Amino acid sequence: MARDRKGSLVSFRPDIKVMDCTLRDGGLVNNFAFTDEFVKDLYLANIKAGVDYMEFGYKASKEIFDPKSFGKWKFCDEKDLRAIVGDNKTDLKLAVMADVGRTDFKKDILNRKDSVIDMVRVATYINTIPAAIEMIEDAKAKGYETTVNIMAVSKVNDEDLDGGLELLGQCGVDVIYLVDSFGAFYPEQIERLADKYLNVAAKYNKKIGIHAHNNQQLAFANTIEALSRGTSFLDATVSGMGRGAGNCYMELLLSFLRNPKYNKLAIMSFVEKHMNRLKEEGAVWGYDIPYLLTGVLNAHPSSAINFINQQRSDYAMFYQ
Repeated sequence: MARDRKGSLVSFRPDIKVMDCTLRDGGLVNNFAFTDEFVKDLYLANIKAGVDYMEFGYKASKEIFDPKSFGKWKFCDEKDLRAIVGDNKTDLKLAVMADVGRTDFKKDILNRKDSVIDMVRVATYINTIPAAIEMIEDAKAKGYETTVNIMAVSKVNDEDLDGGLELLGQCGVDVIYLVDSFGAFYPEQIERLADKYLNVAAKYNKKIGIHAHNNQQLAFANTIEALSRGTSFLDATVSGMGRGAGNCYMELLLSFLRNPKYNKLAIMSFVEKHMNRLKEEGAVWGYDIPYLLTGVLNAHPSSAINFINQQRSDYAMFYQ
């Protein structure tokens, strides 16, 4: 079923929610080695900017990942969260991501009443959706809002995607995310996929989100394309900081949205204080030819990350 565009460039959409993923997707750039000052300032900037949700990082298993090798936001222990936010007596909601197969969710995700976390985001591939549903139902039973991110959907055929969306529609999840893991999609493809997801959402009373990567300089374009179809949860990161080519820029998104509650100046002040320094200290992310090539080829960015880490520039050889 084709859908009409929802709203116009000048209209106000109260259903829209903005999610800051800087610590979680950006943490993949520097192994989550953010200073407490950075995290606290980002938290305060998001409050001032009117951002709706802040994703603090992962709930990763300490049996699988060695805490000595990662910063604290790989694990998001309750004491570390509270050291930054206290009891979070603000309108900003806090989120964490839990990967299927990489989280001791029954043990490490507390009951909602014992935590400052508001939302658990489950990340899954198409073939692990049954395990994702078990995690979603566990988080729902504990009292959390929930989302599910189906990763690498650019590699999934239509029949499998339809089946997966149907299963997720029938479970307790609140928001289903359209994810462009490899930065491979163009706006026309996002339009078609967003309509597919939104049709499932309408059938089962769900919301749809968009999480875009910037391999082809299209993360912002794809985000506002999905938004125009009716997608309401929008992921972005400050200065686009995220794995590989990074994500939709928060500065761009807040400048585009017409809701007067959003204030891009608070984010720009944060960029001035922190993001330029991060790059000077050697954190590397953002559009580059190797990421363009993995995006065009619909390939995981790991090969491009290795290429860039080796400081190579033989792009034609890399492409071939």
